[in-house]
Amino acid sequence: MRKYIGEIGLIITAIIWGSGFVASAVSLEYYTPYQILAGRFVVGALILAIVFHKRLKMIKKSALIKGSILGIVLYIAFALQTVGLQYTTPSKNAFLTAVNVVIVPFIGFIIYKKKIDIFELGGAFMAMIGVAVLSLKFSSEVNVGDLLTLCCAVGFAFHIFYTSKFVKDEDPIQLTIIQMTVAAVIGYVVVVFKSETTFSMEAEGLLPLLYLAVFSTTIAFLLQTTAQKFITETKAAIILSTESFWGMAFSVVILSEVMTGKMAIGAILILSAIVISETKLGFLKKKRLNGMFEKGDTRV
Repeated sequence: MRKYIGEIGLIITAIIWGSGFVASAVSLEYYTPYQILAGRFVVGALILAIVFHKRLKMIKKSALIKGSILGIVLYIAFALQTVGLQYTTPSKNAFLTAVNVVIVPFIGFIIYKKKIDIFELGGAFMAMIGVAVLSLKFSSEVNVGDLLTLCCAVGFAFHIFYTSKFVKDEDPIQLTIIQMTVAAVIGYVVVVFKSETTFSMEAEGLLPLLYLAVFSTTIAFLLQTTAQKFITETKAAIILSTESFWGMAFSVVILSEVMTGKMAIGAILILSAIVISETKLGFLKKKRLNGMFEKGDTRV
């Protein structure tokens, strides 16, 4: 039951992040990328601190250190993604960010000698291919934006991996509060350093920014951190990769984007990746065994 709770939590997180594409597109018309990062993390940290203020008294040194590591990695990953987007196409940015899904299992293998689950790895590659078909406009050009986005994928991979590792011994709510606070502090310092402290208060820009802060940041990362307590890091990465699928769905519904056959194929590949990693194709094995018994073959 806990495993299913974890999976549902991550699916909701991916849906929220997918809807965030629309909010981000609108927010960028009123704020700089660094203002958006600072705004979403500052508001997120404040909300979490107010709602869970009683937990702040019980924070241990170990949670403080681990949460700070997650916060630093999270901000760096988002910043690399944001800067990378200025030099590459949105489709390449989305695809290269999703490469984190295949990096995650190798982090465990290389650093901690953790055995790689062949079904989860296969699902990870299929999810990445699905994201490519869904969003990528193929081009042979590689520029600095592509390299920065690839670095962002590494950052998100480490964030997913260490979230799963740290949450086993720490309170997920405390970890979320700490990482949001650390990311907020870094975001504020960057905005001040870049002299971008003047924020637009127009409702058209403020409302989508608040949506990003409340839903895509506060609720989504709280769900992610809590859910990863009950699920492996590779499976978590695969489920979170459906963010691109949900982004497509919201673009079709809200922005009236035309649904294409290419989008449908990409979506099928991503959903198939989840089925493979979740079931390990056990239903095929059961079907084969049932067929053998029906023919009178009792070999297993």
